[in-house]
Amino acid sequence: MKRTVPIVLMALMLAACSAGTAARKDTALPFSATEKARFNEPWALAFLPDGTLLVTEKAGTMKRWNPDDGSTAIVAGVPAVAYGGQGGLGDVVAHPHFTTNRLVYISHALAAEGGTSGAVVIRAKLSDGPTPALTEVAEIWRQFPFVEGRGHFGHRIAFAPDGKLFISSGDRQKFDPAQDVSSNLGKIVRLNDDGSVPADNPFAAQGGVAAQIWSLGHRNPLGLAFDGIGQLWNEEMGPRHGDELNLVKRGANYGYPKASNGTHYDGRDIPDHKAGDGFEPPKLWWDPAISPGGIMVYSGTLFPAWKGDMFIAALGGTALIRVNLDGEKARKADHWPMNARIRDVEQGPDGALWVIEDGADAKLLKLVPAEK
Repeated sequence: MKRTVPIVLMALMLAACSAGTAARKDTALPFSATEKARFNEPWALAFLPDGTLLVTEKAGTMKRWNPDDGSTAIVAGVPAVAYGGQGGLGDVVAHPHFTTNRLVYISHALAAEGGTSGAVVIRAKLSDGPTPALTEVAEIWRQFPFVEGRGHFGHRIAFAPDGKLFISSGDRQKFDPAQDVSSNLGKIVRLNDDGSVPADNPFAAQGGVAAQIWSLGHRNPLGLAFDGIGQLWNEEMGPRHGDELNLVKRGANYGYPKASNGTHYDGRDIPDHKAGDGFEPPKLWWDPAISPGGIMVYSGTLFPAWKGDMFIAALGGTALIRVNLDGEKARKADHWPMNARIRDVEQGPDGALWVIEDGADAKLLKLVPAEK
């Protein structure tokens, strides 16, 4: 059975850091935050090799922001998106060889016939110069099937060290498809950078949409990142009191909706993860929920003590969260209150942390070590 957290205790936990079974409240933040710009309903951040920053806004606009002079340019050529609920313009990631091929990968919700919609990923070339634009736009992946509703698109994007493309696909609030390999809902998929399917995927022999699947049993995976040793992690908005951090393994089943440490929002129970149930349990989970956004694994030197650690943007938790990674182990380390819903977190070229708030008139903040 799931435990119930009293409201007073819940408030204390949200403002605290959990280390093992202990929790502590930070008396001072170890960083200072400076507002750099504002955006409208931003969803994702991506630094380009030249130091400029791409920012997607849910309603369908992508902007390139220049930290040198604070200027913002709208990127032309972004496809029309299905905006509403959790749908809209989503993630943006530069190709590992962006400096030579200028390729970017963008996810968004797309409307279809009969009131259905689904997430798609496009690949395009981003022009250089003062008026950026997308050219040679091509769709390389889409959710199957498209369904009614405006939730749980997921659609985060990450490149593996070997250049393979990983995409998180939410269950679209339809539950059972997460366990059905004839659908790519509730999955993490693995593709080549052109959208084709690698022959060594775990379900490749089955053909069709199953061939795309790398892992299954996911609900609403809103964070996707590789660590310094090439392991893939996903932070997932689970059911009630069931947000979880998973180490994503080839062919593994993460249980949803058959197993979760949370419960359905209508009060129905979901069996907890337990040994021998055939499902891969999370490395960490949060009760009360943090409602995660994007994640990032730190590789810089500006915060040397945090090298190799994960940072999680917390929406409902209104926090920036640090998790210590040690091989396949993860430990809750810091939970810093930010007094706003945090949608995404990225590492800047100089090793600074950059976070962006959620919603209208959202602040882009640069975090550097606090003066001692």
